[in-house]
Amino acid sequence: MSPATTPLPAPVAAPASKGGKRSLMSSLMDATALLRSSSFKEDSYVAAALPASELRALADLKALVATHPDPISIWGVPLNPHSPPPGAANDDADERADVVLLKFLRARDFRARDAHAMLLRCAAWRAEFGADAVVDEELGFKDLEGVVAYMHGWDRDGHPVCYNAYGVFKDRAMYERAFGDGDRLARFLRWRVQVMERGVRALTLRPRGVNAIIQVTDLRDMPKRELRAASNQILSLFQDNYPEMVARKVFINVPWYFSVLFSMVSPFLTERTKSKFVIAREGNVAETLYKFIRPELVPVQYGGLSRAGELENGPPKPASEFTIKGGEKVFLEIDGIEAGATITWDLVVGGWDLEYGAEYVPAADGSYTLCVEKARTVPATADADAGPLHNAFTAREAGRMVLSIDNSGSRKRKVAAYRYFVRKPSP
Repeated sequence: MSPATTPLPAPVAAPASKGGKRSLMSSLMDATALLRSSSFKEDSYVAAALPASELRALADLKALVATHPDPISIWGVPLNPHSPPPGAANDDADERADVVLLKFLRARDFRARDAHAMLLRCAAWRAEFGADAVVDEELGFKDLEGVVAYMHGWDRDGHPVCYNAYGVFKDRAMYERAFGDGDRLARFLRWRVQVMERGVRALTLRPRGVNAIIQVTDLRDMPKRELRAASNQILSLFQDNYPEMVARKVFINVPWYFSVLFSMVSPFLTERTKSKFVIAREGNVAETLYKFIRPELVPVQYGGLSRAGELENGPPKPASEFTIKGGEKVFLEIDGIEAGATITWDLVVGGWDLEYGAEYVPAADGSYTLCVEKARTVPATADADAGPLHNAFTAREAGRMVLSIDNSGSRKRKVAAYRYFVRKPSP
């Protein structure tokens, strides 16, 4: 757009408002308070950290597995002496086997015989299903990748993140295409296992490594009755064959009836299971996800900065996080821009419903401030409809870019993030 010119003002200041103006630094400091504080503690796979009773159960399970004459391997990890990995050191193989065996033990409360039976059923299912090769198959669901179930980025602790959203199946044609008959349902389940296998391949499966994924499930518009058969089969498959593979389950866009249902079943769940659950109602999605996932890795439809396919070129540039209290206005100032340089920026606010504008302030006395983006209201629906705000500006003079975020009309605190790139002028 063509920038308008206005006389250069005094140093940028916010107009009077209920909460007044706050600097970016204080907002950044507030953002640290949003890091997770739940009681959840991920299980350890380091032998020295295990109680004696669990070590005994592990030894018992290893003895049971060792009695089998045929090799047993799950997720590419050999579990008995008959199946050593080619070219690998024995200590490394033993450590990885311990991680896998501990997952089955934890799924059966460290009852070695029950864990052994579960492990054998899993190995048989994997052989029959062809789970080791499913990752490379073309199953005809390209249009569902990145929409229904997909791996995208990692959390603050390095866990791969799997997103699930079944709202597209409220469309009857989409539902029939995926679940219209037994063959279609079987192919969909195979595709869903394919996504899970991709997540497993991103794990290290080592005592001090990353050994589980984070699962984010979007409940918006999910057709509950229609998906009951498919969801039950998916749940059964994963419970039986991927024990302890999910470190945390985050439910977002949760309708009121789900919250009621959760409160009803909560007394029947173990504290360990409940500690893995995170529930976020509509309007609270970005704030919840930012507790666990950096904003540059959160998909744009959930209030983040990450667009589809962006991570294929490597880790993205980190974003700066901050919060905006209700009734306040925050200014983001990007200084030191040279004449001829081009600055590009992305900005996102969880929940939006506030005013945003941008101007360029030249450094030279007597110059004029340029209106880069006229102040406008960004509605709450921008999260899903448009993603982050994105713009670029080429400076004719040295100066600074000022982005304004005005939350004066709201009482609600909001999380936000931004990042920018400056391309220097060509020599």
